[in-house]
Amino acid sequence: METMGTWLRREREQRGIALEEIADTTRIPVRTLEFLETGRFDDLPGDTFVKGFLRAYARAVGVRTEDVLARYGMEIRARDVQPVPVRLSIPPQDRGRRFGLAIALVVFAILATLAMSFLLRPRTQDRPEQLSSAPGAVTPRA
Repeated sequence: METMGTWLRREREQRGIALEEIADTTRIPVRTLEFLETGRFDDLPGDTFVKGFLRAYARAVGVRTEDVLARYGMEIRARDVQPVPVRLSIPPQDRGRRFGLAIALVVFAILATLAMSFLLRPRTQDRPEQLSSAPGAVTPRA
């Protein structure tokens, strides 16, 4: 597909219009018009100014401004779109780390369960048996 700058230059040359003539008609510097025709939009002041320059250029050459602005929008969007890298699977070093973390969590859960079972176990079994079987019996003193 033809870039917008080459399309603008081709349209201007087909009509036999010199770049200096467009500069005189639009009062846009020749250098700025050269930037438009080479597609160096980053060297121009800003998007709003670029669109204004393109409208004036289109009127001076006799091209529909909607076509010029539509081409500009498509070219800018196509240039700004960056392909996103696709990760299909987890790299092997991450798998090993995740597997090790899972094992550590399981071991920790088992140890925590054992610790809680010892701490919360009823302590009635640890008491010594009564010396006397009669309730309230007094033990003799020696």
